[in-house]
Amino acid sequence: MELAEDRDIFRRLAARVELASPPRELAAATRHAIAAATDFDQRDINRNFDYDYAAYDEVKRNLSRLIELGELHLAMELSLELMKQGSYQVEMSDEGLMTDDIAACLQVVLQAVKKGSLPPDEVVAWCEGMLKTDRVGFICDRELGALRTHFQA
Repeated sequence: MELAEDRDIFRRLAARVELASPPRELAAATRHAIAAATDFDQRDINRNFDYDYAAYDEVKRNLSRLIELGELHLAMELSLELMKQGSYQVEMSDEGLMTDDIAACLQVVLQAVKKGSLPPDEVVAWCEGMLKTDRVGFICDRELGALRTHFQA
């Protein structure tokens, strides 16, 4: 671990070994992974640019870990960040090839919220925030709409 100063090496190590991290460290690592996953060169707008697939895998893995640690609220907060930055990346690309990767990350949180015991008004507010934050209007929109409707009832 001490030798894994390079973010790429650390990510590969974390993918193979279950690292014990406190929620704050895990949240910070997830924010870094979101930034890496959604990064793109402004000169590549309206093209099918390369993006960091491994960073999206790290985001998904970290969101799952946070949920396992009982940090659903933190995972929900991070998913809002992912939606904001990820939907911007989709909007700026030609075909939005990363949409499925973003949705896969968000599905982890959606399933936990669905199975969780959060107050309905909190779930509805989160769903509305996610839908409002989505710049392209189609990332997990059906799932979020269905979840919102379910908890409004």
